[in-house]
Amino acid sequence: MTSTIPWSSASRVAARLAGSYPLEGSYHFHHLTEQAPGLVDRAARLVEEETGLRSQGMPEVVVVTRSEWAERNVASFSVLLAPAEERLAAAAGDSGSGLSRRVLAAETGALLGLLARRVLGQYELVLPTGSEADIVTLVGANILALERTHQLDPAEFRSWLALHECTHRLQFTAVPWLRGYFRGLVNDLVESAQPEPGRLARVAAEVAKALRTRQPVVDDTGLIGLFASPEQRAVLRRVQALMSLLEGHGHVVMDRVGGRVLQTQERMSRLLKARRSDPRLAALFRLTGLDLKMKQYELGERFVIGVEAVAGWAALDAVWEDPASLPSLDEIEQPGQWLARVA
Repeated sequence: MTSTIPWSSASRVAARLAGSYPLEGSYHFHHLTEQAPGLVDRAARLVEEETGLRSQGMPEVVVVTRSEWAERNVASFSVLLAPAEERLAAAAGDSGSGLSRRVLAAETGALLGLLARRVLGQYELVLPTGSEADIVTLVGANILALERTHQLDPAEFRSWLALHECTHRLQFTAVPWLRGYFRGLVNDLVESAQPEPGRLARVAAEVAKALRTRQPVVDDTGLIGLFASPEQRAVLRRVQALMSLLEGHGHVVMDRVGGRVLQTQERMSRLLKARRSDPRLAALFRLTGLDLKMKQYELGERFVIGVEAVAGWAALDAVWEDPASLPSLDEIEQPGQWLARVA
């Protein structure tokens, strides 16, 4: 199927905003590339021992530049959104005209370009061909920059990051239904993006009400949530609940394994938490909805620790049984409710 959204334009915008880093292409970058598969192999074994989850084989490991990360994610977006491109472009405005498609592509590229300057690693789920991926990606420029800015031990910091990405890989490869469930949420979100007559009037009324009642005009879901229909907001809550669980679980495992095998784990953990709460980025994150991503670590970590405190670590195994066992967003914030329902 020929794409209706100019993703090549999104890639150009993303690459331009992502920029480059002086050490890209240097021997430091090449050394990280050679070192990464061994780090991931060791981390994968450690997180299996910690979680009790089991996976098959080993992932492909790649170290990329900022622009390469942005371009790879534009390609993944094009695959995930392909089933509903026409509807998505129409929901962007102008009844799906060429202008709305170009605007949508530019907005996607700009967001990914900005993220490319901060992301350290990622577990990739889909390939540009649409087939399933099993790839751990590390953004070499950002890793090198953070190591130099904060004088981190490269071997320890890279090992610590590998623990986090390997935990995410284990979640998606050891739990057979999770990948399909995640892609189903994406499809549900896009499928609900119907052109809405009078949408601007509805949003204006909601903004006026928020101002009258002194409530935040833009909440944790950012502009996405502000313009979302009630159906989309319901899906967004399911997405937020799932990602909070995955990020929180990943962060707890990362810290606990790191605390046993890495000498500088505590300092690295403090650094990453401070980096996520950087006030210079708070306004941007809140506006775009990425504030939701920042809260996922905190909410998810509290949920995992809360469940363990009451029922033990083994009780968390129940979340992987089936989609109905996943915590809702309310249960993420109140672990006792989830325990009463499921575990």
